[in-house]
Amino acid sequence: MANARKIALNALCDVRVGGAYSNITLNKYFSESDLSSADKSLATALFYGVLDRTITLDYVLSRYIKTPLKKLEPHILENLRIALYQIMFMNKIPESAAVNEAVKLTKNSKHKHLSGFVNGVLRNILREGTSLPDGTDEHSLSVKYSCPEWIVKSFIADYGIDNTINLLNASLQAPPVTLRVNTLKTNTENLISDLLQEELTATPSILENSLEITNGIDITKNKCYHAGLFHVQDIASQTVVSIASPQRDERVLDMCAAPGGKTFTMAQYMENSGEIIACDLYEKRVELIKKGAGRLGITNIQCMQNDATVYNEKLGKFDLVLCDVLCSGLGVIRRKPEIKYKDISEYSDITTIQSKILENAVLYVNEKGRILYSTCTLRKSENECIIQRFLDKYPQYELRYQHTFMPHIDGSDGFYCALLQKSR
Repeated sequence: MANARKIALNALCDVRVGGAYSNITLNKYFSESDLSSADKSLATALFYGVLDRTITLDYVLSRYIKTPLKKLEPHILENLRIALYQIMFMNKIPESAAVNEAVKLTKNSKHKHLSGFVNGVLRNILREGTSLPDGTDEHSLSVKYSCPEWIVKSFIADYGIDNTINLLNASLQAPPVTLRVNTLKTNTENLISDLLQEELTATPSILENSLEITNGIDITKNKCYHAGLFHVQDIASQTVVSIASPQRDERVLDMCAAPGGKTFTMAQYMENSGEIIACDLYEKRVELIKKGAGRLGITNIQCMQNDATVYNEKLGKFDLVLCDVLCSGLGVIRRKPEIKYKDISEYSDITTIQSKILENAVLYVNEKGRILYSTCTLRKSENECIIQRFLDKYPQYELRYQHTFMPHIDGSDGFYCALLQKSR
């Protein structure tokens, strides 16, 4: 029978070697196991803790291992990281237990001949310590907050050292779980009461029809979820929709809609009237939108596969066009920590794609329409710079609103949005 540490280990190997998504991978293992709630909590803490702190953990490990870490067997490296994470960041777990469990996992694997190596490395760490660099240079911050130097450098250039430190600290904190009340079926007061019956405690958020969950039970395994009384959506994402302010009977195009959170909230603002065309490049992601809309009882959404970078004249004109574009995702690394370990080269063409989608949106806007551009990143090159170039090229648009949401300031994910109004 798999235990919490073994599941965390296997899931980490899947993410690291196979490129799997963190949340999908862990949920898959949970669905296939008979872990108790306590063991699921431990597996989750280990899994995300190691993903969060990989650079920090590897800095310490590299001082005790002569072989370059990338040459170690992935199973052994992740096992060492899990044990070290417990030693450095989980005070309630005895250090001896962390070491013994790591050795036991090795002995019960095909790498059992390396159990002595695992034991020796971890015992040396216990004897000699885990000191980290203490400074505000890019390297020190990278190690302390487990964030690649290129991201640290980008944040400093865009927001200064103080904001960068706050952003890096926030990236290691547990994110809030925020719900959007499905106003087509219920209201805030009734949903709070219904959730309480499901042993979920929810409190009103700063935005109307928004709730924050204050305990850690899986919110997708209860009657309220399956009845379509809410969907999960960060407060920044909800606020972005309120800024776009979709109205009854309007025609709306969501160019990059999957998995559909903003689409669903727009439908609720529109009271299920008018029409929303929700698009995505991939059919599987289009199906996610369809499934979500069905659960929520929304009928004014038409889902279709479509390339946001290519104009489709069959779609017609719209009152509102939402461009929630592909981005580097640096505003949500506390939810998806694997994002920060991508190489900067993977984003070499991203601003070109973003500008292409935004400029394509112009072709869909009616005479008095508006465009909402948004990303879940904090790089100004993908946000303010994109918008400024757009305004220089399309003087018929006015910038009505622009804001960068910060985790340490707004209590939300890192997020950017700009509302562009066609004025002539």
